Amino acid sequence: MSKASGRLNTAHQVDLNTPIRFVIGTKVYQGYKGDTVASALLANGEKIVGRSFKLHRPRGVMTAGCEEPNALLQVESGLVTEPNVRATTTPLYEGFVANGQNAWPNVKFDLFGLMNLFQKMLPASFYYKALMWPSWHVYEGLVRRLAGLGKAPREADPYRYHKRNAHCDLLVCGGGVSGLMSALIAAESGLRVMLIDEQTTFGGRLNGESQQIDGKPATEWIKATVAKLESFDNVTLLSNTTVTGYYEQNFLTAAQRLTYHMTGRDGADKARERHWRIRARHVILATGAIERPLVFPNNDRPGIMLASAVREYSNRYGVAVGKAIVVFTNNDSAYECALDLAQAGVKVAAIVDTRAKADGSLQRAARAKNIPLYMGYTVGAVHGLRSVKAITLAKHRGNGELGESEKRIACDIVAMSGGWTPTVHLHSQAGGKLRYDDSRLCLIPDGTPQAVSSVGAANGQFMLADCLESGADAATKAVAELADSELAAPQLPCVDKVTYTQPEAYWYTKGARTDKQWVDFQYDVKVSDLELAARENFVSVEHVKRYTTNGMSLDQGKTSNVNALAVMSELLGKPIPEVGTTKFRPPYHPSTLGAYGGLNVRERYAPRQLMPAHSWHIANNAQMEDFGGWMRPACYPAKGETEAQAISREVLAVRENVGLFESSPLGKIEVSGPDAAAFLNKIYINNLKTLKVGRARYGLITNENGVVIDDGVVVRLADDHFLLHTTSGGAARISQWMEEWLQCEWLDLQVLINNVTTQWANVTVAGLKARALVEKLSSSFDFSAEAFPHMTFQTGEICGVPARILRASFSGEVSYEINIPANYGLALWEHLLEEGAALGITPYGVESLMVLRMEKGLLHVGADTDGTTNPLDLGWGGAIAKKEDDFIGRRSLLRPEDQREDRLQFVGIEALDPTEPMTIGGHIVLDKNPTLPTESHGYVTSACISPTLKKSLGLGIVSGGRSRIGENVFVFAKGKTIAAKLVSPTHYDPEGARLNA
Repeated sequence: MSKASGRLNTAHQVDLNTPIRFVIGTKVYQGYKGDTVASALLANGEKIVGRSFKLHRPRGVMTAGCEEPNALLQVESGLVTEPNVRATTTPLYEGFVANGQNAWPNVKFDLFGLMNLFQKMLPASFYYKALMWPSWHVYEGLVRRLAGLGKAPREADPYRYHKRNAHCDLLVCGGGVSGLMSALIAAESGLRVMLIDEQTTFGGRLNGESQQIDGKPATEWIKATVAKLESFDNVTLLSNTTVTGYYEQNFLTAAQRLTYHMTGRDGADKARERHWRIRARHVILATGAIERPLVFPNNDRPGIMLASAVREYSNRYGVAVGKAIVVFTNNDSAYECALDLAQAGVKVAAIVDTRAKADGSLQRAARAKNIPLYMGYTVGAVHGLRSVKAITLAKHRGNGELGESEKRIACDIVAMSGGWTPTVHLHSQAGGKLRYDDSRLCLIPDGTPQAVSSVGAANGQFMLADCLESGADAATKAVAELADSELAAPQLPCVDKVTYTQPEAYWYTKGARTDKQWVDFQYDVKVSDLELAARENFVSVEHVKRYTTNGMSLDQGKTSNVNALAVMSELLGKPIPEVGTTKFRPPYHPSTLGAYGGLNVRERYAPRQLMPAHSWHIANNAQMEDFGGWMRPACYPAKGETEAQAISREVLAVRENVGLFESSPLGKIEVSGPDAAAFLNKIYINNLKTLKVGRARYGLITNENGVVIDDGVVVRLADDHFLLHTTSGGAARISQWMEEWLQCEWLDLQVLINNVTTQWANVTVAGLKARALVEKLSSSFDFSAEAFPHMTFQTGEICGVPARILRASFSGEVSYEINIPANYGLALWEHLLEEGAALGITPYGVESLMVLRMEKGLLHVGADTDGTTNPLDLGWGGAIAKKEDDFIGRRSLLRPEDQREDRLQFVGIEALDPTEPMTIGGHIVLDKNPTLPTESHGYVTSACISPTLKKSLGLGIVSGGRSRIGENVFVFAKGKTIAAKLVSPTHYDPEGARLNA
């Protein structure tokens, strides 16, 4: 077992009394409680932890946070494997097991590293050019095997995830010094405050620095402030939580990691993550800033790290990442890294500063520590193939220009700092604008339409004193706005004020090979790739991003986007603001899909709705299927009977005797109120104001584009009370749709909408002997044809139970749709079966009903229509012309495109060979042996071999179909054609004598 040897004998936050064993690949290491996987690996002297995506170049730890592009691991220590886990943000735990990824056999000796020898042949988007001849498919298999980072788990995710909604007055995103200050002031005012930070502990960058607050280490102020916040009842503190998205009306989402490790199947009973959905009155973004890498020759070598990360590993984890460190910078912040390292006893071989003149307090402090200081120099070369061995200094002539080489310095770490980039992702997602600040060399927030403030480093204020002040000021203003009370100026903690000297722009090294200067470390995007994009006229940053893949890896450009933007600015000769920025889309950090689903997975994802008589259907061998979210019988096969045979038997039973069908899922929406009739006249395309009480009328609903979206029978219960029947799968959708129109467009109408679908069981009695059966029931109804004709509705009692009965038919036979309270549904079903036994009663399922309605030529919206079908295509032009009132979609139907005679129109189709089944989806063509591709004149939407008519028939939508009735055509499907004829949709009983009997 490798023991950590790179530990410093200084104060830090790692418990060296609690060792932890962990495994990477085949090697066992030792770390300690409080380590991250990255800090433990660095303490063990490991330099190579990953490989780049395209060229498989060796990669080492570069950062200490979620911006890490290199140290990505395939974790194997949970219940399932997990790819692309950042070693920099994963706390070390006992039993941690992981492997390197994107390498074979391992990251230290990767045979795919030979790709690096061909890098000149693999520039940006080479595959768009080189892999087109003779065909992309020649290369596709190999490319797909090589593509991707890590291995997706093959097993189902066994973990549990939770969701939670929250409301607060003030949401503070970021638990650094600015965020803590903001939360503290707001909490003391009594506002409901939420403070969220992605790290395991609050404090942000202060945890990795040696700053003092009120004369004490900053970490003590952090602990005291957090303890005080925890004492407030009106404060919610969430650590280990990343705010992933910022949406309209101050709605934000966050992913909370509840645990990093669960072993054994019992671990799946514990929640792994929680997805927060937060609505805040005001938001303060204290998201900090990310240090930028410098772009210079071979800047991707293992051992080249961000200066802030080197400092954090030293101060927070007590790890000396190297034995001799060169600090390379264009700004003052890296000097603090060098001073902290020197204070900890780590050798700082040199500070290399690209600025010719910078003589502030930090430079003087470095000289006082006898740290060699090279002003006006740059790193001209990095020596060492698999890790840094030395660097060569070169004169810096300004503006990134490389001068002559002068000195070689031995080192094993280069701590680089190219300045700081405010983390503006959430600000941008909120709709905020950005402006480029020449003095700070970064993009900073510049206004937003939402109630949000950016503070501290997220607002380009990088000094500790400024962070405290901006956090306090933003909270004070938020309290004044939200609590409508003025606060006295808060007493700020005392800190030493340090003045930074002006940074210098250094975007890449000019005069050196640009194909050796990395911008995106994970995707191997170099300055030469950006040059190629510019030469090929990709001037939009969004196009450059996609052409080069810069910023498209797991870190989403956190360390590369600004450098790429600045390089493009120089290549195009345009100021950075004119070049623009790419979109910052949510999520800010990769999120587990399971967290979005929460507990709504598998059976909970779309809970199966069961009908009142469900137990009877199961007990009687019903073939259950999901129809519109309801578990319904497709048919009831007898022993030894196929599905087709069962359907045929059930259809003939309805035609010749009587059938029983449970239609409880049929949509039932009650619309009532003084303006109910006027409202429904706007919803349906036909006139409902003339509908009499106790009568029913079939109607269509269209959307704003004139497309049919639902149909059903409408019943008028009273002058101000209607019952709407919708399709089974459309009940909730149409109910909500009508509510939206009522609440957003027609606020003056007095109407109530109530979806009562599940409150009423619906049992349909249909067939030649249907009236004979219902007349046997003990009821208050007169079922005679004269008293209860077709398309009428009555209320009364059956066996002492309140009942509603609609006489309407979806089968073409006399039908009674009996509605009773849902808890009586099973009893009514069994009672009807008992009373109908002597009449040869037969239960029939949905598939049998579909055959019955196809024979009759009745429309099934969604099956016989597509996303363009309008009422004119269905032959409803006359009904629309008679209606004077406007309805949703009417104006769209006036468009010439909607009135074309050659549109796809609803027709019947009949195979000339009655035994030849037609295929649903088969195209209507004019040639028996069409040469492909050929013109399609429409297609078959429903088809069956009719048990009643003994022939193959169907329905379809055909170009100009109504004018082509009687025309012989062919149905082409699965490579063969069937001779057919276009006929009226009503194949069975066209006069309607059967259903009106």
